[in-house]
Parts: sequence; C-alpha cells; structure tokens
Amino acid sequence: MRLSVHVMIYLALLITFVACNAPPVPLDDIVVEKTFVPEKCERAVKSGDFVRYHYNGMFPDGKKFDSSYDRGSTYNVYVGKKQLIEGMDKALVGMCVNERRLVKIPPALAYGKNGYGDVIPPDAILHFDVLLLDIWNPEDTVQTQTYYKPEKCNRTVQVSDFIRYHYNGTLLDGTLFDSSHNRMRTYDTYVGIGWLIAGMDQGLLGMCVGEKRIITMPPSLGYGENGDGSDIPGQASLVFDVILLDLHNPKDTISVEQQVVPETCTRKSQEGDFMRYHYNGSLLDGTFFDSSYSRNRTYDTYIGKGYVIAGMDQGLLGVCIGERRRIIIPPHLGYGEEGTGTKIPGSAVLVFDIHVIDFHNPSDKVQITNSYKPDSCSPLSKKGDFVKCHYNASLLDGTPIGSTHSFGKTYDVVLGAGQMVPGMEVGLQDMCVGEKRILVIPPHLGYGERGVEGEVPGSAVLVFDIEMISLEEGLPDGYMFIWNSEVSPNLFTEMDKNKDSNVEPSEFSDYILRQVNDGKGRLAPGFDANRIIDNMFSNQDRNSDGKITADEFKLKADEPANHDEL
Repeated sequence: MRLSVHVMIYLALLITFVACNAPPVPLDDIVVEKTFVPEKCERAVKSGDFVRYHYNGMFPDGKKFDSSYDRGSTYNVYVGKKQLIEGMDKALVGMCVNERRLVKIPPALAYGKNGYGDVIPPDAILHFDVLLLDIWNPEDTVQTQTYYKPEKCNRTVQVSDFIRYHYNGTLLDGTLFDSSHNRMRTYDTYVGIGWLIAGMDQGLLGMCVGEKRIITMPPSLGYGENGDGSDIPGQASLVFDVILLDLHNPKDTISVEQQVVPETCTRKSQEGDFMRYHYNGSLLDGTFFDSSYSRNRTYDTYIGKGYVIAGMDQGLLGVCIGERRRIIIPPHLGYGEEGTGTKIPGSAVLVFDIHVIDFHNPSDKVQITNSYKPDSCSPLSKKGDFVKCHYNASLLDGTPIGSTHSFGKTYDVVLGAGQMVPGMEVGLQDMCVGEKRILVIPPHLGYGERGVEGEVPGSAVLVFDIEMISLEEGLPDGYMFIWNSEVSPNLFTEMDKNKDSNVEPSEFSDYILRQVNDGKGRLAPGFDANRIIDNMFSNQDRNSDGKITADEFKLKADEPANHDEL
C-alpha cells in the first residue's frame, strides 16, 4: 500500500516536469487581440471592401520585420480577394475605422515553409499590430446625414445654384485636412456643374440655408487614387461637415414677402418718389449687417433712380405708407461678387426687413381734404387776413409732432405774410370760420430736407388736421394802415399838436392810435401796432432827422408804387 503511494507521487512529478518543458503547440489559426475599439462603429470591414491601414510586423520575439509607418504611407488593399496573406485577409474582417488589433498568424496562413526571401524565414509565426484608417467599397455612393435642419425651408439647393458654405474636411479616421472656418471665409461655388469634386456636387443638393449635414464620399467621387498631392492621400474616403449659409441662382429676381399691409392704402410708391423708411439688413443665414433703427434715423432716398442697389430700387416700388415687407435680393442685384469689403461678403444674398414711413414726389402739391364745412361758409380767407386756427400735426405715419390744443392757445397768422410754411399758406386759403380740413404737405412745401431739429425729420411729409376758429379781414395788398372814412384835409396840422411845424414820433403815434380807437382807421391785423406805426413814421421822415415836416408829409395816393405810406 505504501509502495503504490510512492509510485503515484513519482508519476505525478514526472508528468509535471514533462509538461513544463514541452515545446509550444503550433498555431493552426489566427489569434486576434483587440487592443482598442472605438465607441462608435458605423461600419465594419467585409470581404470585398477596400481598406487603408497602418501596421507594424514583428516576430514573436518582438523583432520588427516590416512597418507601413516607416514607409510613411498606409497599406491600401482589397480584403478577401487574395491580395493579402490568408491570415491577414481573415484578421481584417469585422474591423472598424480607428480600431486597433494585435494579430498572430501561423505559418500556414502566412508565408509557410518557404518564408519570404531574406525577410521572413520558413515556418515563421507573424505578429501584426494593425490600425484601420479607412473602409470603402467600389459600390459605395455619397452618403449624407443631416443633423440639423431649420424649421422653415423655403428653398433647397438645385443644380446650377450658387452657394456659400462653411465646412470641416476630414479623412474617415477624423484627421482634419482642410477647413473654411480656419480661413475665416466661406467656400463660394456653383453646384452641379463640375466646379466641385463629384461627391460634393451630389452631397450639397437638397440642402436648406442653415442646414448642417455630414457628407461622406468614397475616393472615386473624391480625389481618387492619387489624392490631392498634399493633405489627402490616395484612395481616401472623405468626410465633410457642412453648414449652408447662402443660396441663389443667377436667374433669380428679388423676392418680396408682405408682412404688414395697412387696411387703407390711398397711394403706392412709384419710380421717382422720395421715400423715408426704416430697415434691418441681414444675410440669408440671419447674420445682421446694418440697421437704420440703430442710427435712430430713417434711410431717405429717391427710388427707381439708381440711388440704391438695384434690388432695393425694385423692392420699394408699389408699397403703401406704413407697410412692412421683406425684400430678398440676390447678389447680382445687390453688392455682387465683391460685397462691401466689410460686413457684406461677396456673392451674398441680402435680406431687408423694411417699414415705410412716408414717401412723396417732387411734383406733389398740397393735398386738401375737407372733413367739415359749415352750411354757411363766408367770408373765405385770403391773402392778408388774420386767422386763428387749432390743429393737430403729425408725420405721414401718424407720429404726432405738435398740437395747439396741448399748447392751450390758437395758431395766429397773417396769410401771405411768410409767417408759416408755404404748404400751410396754401391750405388755409379760401377757408371759412368753423371749417375743418386735412392738409398733407410735401417736404418741399414744408420744412424741407433739414426739417426741424428734435421735432420734424428732414424730408418729412406733414399732416395737419386743422380748424379755423376766427378770421379778421386784412388790408388791401401793400397797405399796413387804411382810413375808414374821408381823410382830413388838415391831417398834418391835426398831428402837430404843439404847433411847431414838425410832427414828432409821439405826436404821430398818438394820432394814428386815436384814429384806430375811434374807428376812423385800421392797422393791418396780426402785426405789432407799434412797429407798424414806427415804420409809417420812418417812411414819412424822408431825411431821417426824427421829425416830419409839411414838405415831407405825403399820403399813399401821392407816393410812387411799392412805397408803404399813409
């Protein structure tokens, strides 16, 4: 019993010794160790695919026999078409881009008993450290993946359109080879007419402005077998991350979107009109470039006369006062291929959101509309009459600029005396007390190009809602004083109260005022009485010595024409 136990222990030790010193069992298939697997694997290698990969080839002892890194170029080959040793053909299947594998290949699936020249000895086990960089198949087409699309898409890219876009260009493994963002300048080109590589020509079709998409293309639709000679290697798949910023066609005309149209529109703008409007200007992707609002001043210009870009000249025709519209202008009707050199890039589509404040034509006259007229409307106002009115004044868009009601007093003027703007002079003629009118006064009959600082903008059309409160008949044209009765033949003597044969200023003034108070004479209404009398005295005082003599004294009828006199 003891002997059998000793024998068993001996046999166990012998087996252990033999097992520990046995030669390694030869491989009969490849062994694959995945040393890195990317989180995202959109595509794995299949038989028939074309791949680009880097590798280091080593013997089991770690001695390197070959390396694509040393040659500075990837190994490019079809998989499963016997262009590789059998073990590598098997090892590459199922790999993802950027995956790394350590592959052990037995001689039977490598170079076998013959080896490979002086590089690989017979019956050599080979180890390959492989990094996959690219996969494609001859049947591949362009692949697009939209990851952002605007809610509103009025138009998509078609063949022959001209577009502006930004992009990042990478290889399939993520290596960046180009970027328009880095150059801080969009890529501007026609689509579908051969100005781009074929894959990009196809991949851009159907995009909306503001859309972002990934365009992936095989080398046959990119830079082919030779690459671009610098950053893009031959046989490389390309990936473009694109955002479309602008889109137009050379055949485009302006596009007008009416946003707000007033219920009443008595007049629409025409060629030759002068317009005041506000605007916000942006590019088609929404990038802001200018605004009249930020300057707190309207843009004032003639339309249809070439004072503004052609597209705006067209877009401002046929609008109403108060209308808001969006005008979309292609570059050939905007700032063309050159842009403005600052905020507007070349070949940019422009978007203007405009609000029309007012417009007029240089041939316009005062527009008079009666809002109320008494049944008995007499007398009618005329040049020289002194009138009192109430009014509410506004701009053509309704912005108030003044009101006599808020001042608490009437507007008192003499018609034809140059005391108001010409348009008001016209509008108050032939009006009776109690009558109400709406006066629309063009700027050339109002406050002109300069306006009134802080109150009336330049070139503004004025609207007066006016009511005549009272009317005092004026004197005949050219007179500042008239007699209501026969003139005394002893006029000079009556004025010369101190009988010194001279009429002093005080004597003259007292006499005229007494005649007015007694109803025997009238001073022109609406003027300062003392100034009128002073002017009358000066006209009689021929030698300007401060007194009037009998020889100097003359009545109006005795004077030459245009001499303001008694």
